[in-house]
Amino acid sequence: MTAMHRDMTAATGNGHPHPAAGERILITGGAGFIGSNVAHRLLTGGQQVLILDNLSRPGVEQNLAWLRDLHGKRLEVAIADVRDRDAVRQAVEGAHTVFHFAAQVAVTTSLADPQEDFSVNAQGTLNVLEAARAQAVPPRMLFTSTNKVYGALGDIELQRLGNRYQPRNSGVRERGIDESQPLDFHSPYGCSKGAADQYVIDYARAFSLSSVVFRMSCIYGPRQFGTEDQGWVAHFIIRAMKNQPITLYGDGMQVRDILFVDDLVDAMLLAVKEAPRLAGRAFNIGGGPSNVISLRDLLDRLEAMLGRQPEFTLEDWRTGDQRYYVSDFRRFREMTGWTPKISPAEGIERLHHWLQQQHETTASAAGVRPAPRPAAGLPQPSPLA
Repeated sequence: MTAMHRDMTAATGNGHPHPAAGERILITGGAGFIGSNVAHRLLTGGQQVLILDNLSRPGVEQNLAWLRDLHGKRLEVAIADVRDRDAVRQAVEGAHTVFHFAAQVAVTTSLADPQEDFSVNAQGTLNVLEAARAQAVPPRMLFTSTNKVYGALGDIELQRLGNRYQPRNSGVRERGIDESQPLDFHSPYGCSKGAADQYVIDYARAFSLSSVVFRMSCIYGPRQFGTEDQGWVAHFIIRAMKNQPITLYGDGMQVRDILFVDDLVDAMLLAVKEAPRLAGRAFNIGGGPSNVISLRDLLDRLEAMLGRQPEFTLEDWRTGDQRYYVSDFRRFREMTGWTPKISPAEGIERLHHWLQQQHETTASAAGVRPAPRPAAGLPQPSPLA
């Protein structure tokens, strides 16, 4: 692949940015769900942002068009792949901060093509690290890892409670899983992201880079075009809105701590602001015990929101699926003061509203009358425990 192709376009913005206005920020994978939300926050705050993205994920071109329309000249775009060392080197040069989000994100894809998965996640991350190390003043760096680095968590004994699993150990139940949990990479995806995770930590130790790792739970919110393999909250909502069946792998009682993307962006901006102090550390980032939900819980919420029960089928468990994962984010809270603010009830409603707007816009552009929204006054789901 040749060096990156840059595309310049027009912008305005105001606010209180992190870091100081005028310093260029690189976001690899910046057209994706999380990347576009981070870019929007920074651009609105007056930052100059360069997005490096190969636009391989369906839907991301819509995120890029949205950013261009809103922010124009503050946004610079490089259509390139993180496996292209020359493109990465050019993108990193002169950057104050690097948000490294570009990745192959699906366990199923990693099982089908482990070499592709490794080349994107492990080699791509090493390319970014080497480009950063080569700078006279290396940029601060935040890398998004995954809870999959902890494996299937078979050492955590579970019990069923209603529509969800919960740990028998009261400490884990009350606090979640912290960073002392042993690493146990499962699936090629877990291995490639885990290798990248460890490289980012070690480059802080070996080369004094201000690099930080977020081991993330389930993130959801606007600009997410969820699929069966990644972004399950959005995927469930999209399927339910279209009256299409939803597949539950396993029994549907799997539990995650979901985190709304606005809360994640807050955490990320704090992390890069404090990167010299946080360098070489990994943090578990998610909604925590107060924001837990199971797959079946979400189906119940969708029934209350849409006025009909979503159709679903059950399939066998998938490789590397965790029956329970909830983040203990106390380490990051203690070091930065961060805590999530948006509840699952509010966040799911906000995501549904955004997806409904996207559906209506698409239908209008195609000349199709959108389906009517459910009548007001439908019963609302009870708060999550």
